[in-house]
Amino acid sequence: MTLTRTYDSLFIDGQWMKPSSSETIQVVSPATEQVIGTVPTASIQDIDRAVNAARTAFDKGPWPTMAPQERSEILRRVRDKIAERRDDFADLITEEMGSPITQSRTIQVGAPLALLDSYLELVETFPFRDIRTAQSGSALVTREPLGVVAAVVPWNVPLTVAIQKVAPSLLTGCTVVLKPASETPLTTLALARLFEEAGLPPGVLNVLPASREVSEYLVSHPGVDKLTFTGSTAVGRRLASICGQNLTRVTLELGGKSAAIVLDDADLDATIESLRLASLRNSGQICSLKTRLLVSNRRHDEFIDRLRALVESMPVGDPRDAATQIGPMATARQRDVVQNYIDAGKNAGAKVAIGGGRTSQDRGYFVEPTVFTDTDPDMSIVLEEIFGPVLTVSRYEDEDMAVQLANHSPYGLNGAVFTSDLDRGLAVASRIRTGTVEINGNSAGFHAPVGGFKDSGIGREAGYEGLDAYTEPKSYGLPHDFVLGLEAAGKSRVGSA
Repeated sequence: MTLTRTYDSLFIDGQWMKPSSSETIQVVSPATEQVIGTVPTASIQDIDRAVNAARTAFDKGPWPTMAPQERSEILRRVRDKIAERRDDFADLITEEMGSPITQSRTIQVGAPLALLDSYLELVETFPFRDIRTAQSGSALVTREPLGVVAAVVPWNVPLTVAIQKVAPSLLTGCTVVLKPASETPLTTLALARLFEEAGLPPGVLNVLPASREVSEYLVSHPGVDKLTFTGSTAVGRRLASICGQNLTRVTLELGGKSAAIVLDDADLDATIESLRLASLRNSGQICSLKTRLLVSNRRHDEFIDRLRALVESMPVGDPRDAATQIGPMATARQRDVVQNYIDAGKNAGAKVAIGGGRTSQDRGYFVEPTVFTDTDPDMSIVLEEIFGPVLTVSRYEDEDMAVQLANHSPYGLNGAVFTSDLDRGLAVASRIRTGTVEINGNSAGFHAPVGGFKDSGIGREAGYEGLDAYTEPKSYGLPHDFVLGLEAAGKSRVGSA
């Protein structure tokens, strides 16, 4: 049984409500360019209804005052329902945004399940209540739910980012208005159905596809206490400026142009194989991908030979075919953006090691995977986020130059170091100004925080930090003996109501 492709209602206040407008969004397959579904577009009036529902659920409903264990139970039911429909979600995401089906099954659905497992484990020991004592005073310090959260998610990993924002919001007692990307609303509305089936109280989660103008109205709404946004740096700046007017709290996970430093002692065969996913998964449409590859003059040529062979081994084609490793760009606009960058790289004098042309497909938003060499650090293909299967290889002379090149970027989201000496790898990684550095392709996992330095955002998601982002600390000054009594009674520690 496939998930629903056509909706005529929005999920507001625990029920499916007819929209105030007759406008709709047509969902187009990036592989076939055919319409695969239709959803309604929310109006300003619909946003008001959703925010009011979330506000009422937070101010008057049971959700914020439930024990964390009760909230977790509902999230566990949702997690199990996603697992039951794993193949259905994978198929839908492949249809909506073109992720190769093998990656949809293992990444697009596997990652949100792992995220949910991680949050459900971490919330059990999250310090909702804590005791602080000193000569200056004694306090019960609580972390209370922040309020109504506006969550705005992108199209590239729609289920993962929705869970990344909704799960910690709900587990800490917040209520949510979730705005999916117009390109992938079907996945997010399908998720809303699972929350409905799991028994989530009315108003706690509301899901509304909307235009950019209406989305900005949501962000500016006085009933919203926090914005959590994943997307481009340009849009992040715009939304942050709107939030500044109301002092709305923000978490922003923005763009990336991450560098991988390949040290001379690295195992090149293992390094290159790691880049299959580290640099090119989801057809290059992931903000944390290592798209700037830094290699010494001494190993440059053999690295290029191996990298060229890697790209040649990755079939481009129908994302529904299990053999495909590079699918289409999610939209016609994104295809044109990537192609324009490829043309700009050629015009700037960069050398094409592989790719750079047109694919053989007669329909669909495909671009040819491309590797550039002989690049200049200030070329647009090196400095700017392309969000497609385009890699640049830059030479360095020594370790200091490699670090300098890695940091020569307005972004600081992710990075990598490849080496046979882990101590040396850590030392180099500590000099890179970025939120995560993967050593030899090892993932930091979902217990660790995710986020960026510089233009890559504000705040962190995942880990304890991802839960903390949806709480406000509150201090209660109390008599010392009373505080000690709370501690003795077990009412001062993690998970306490």
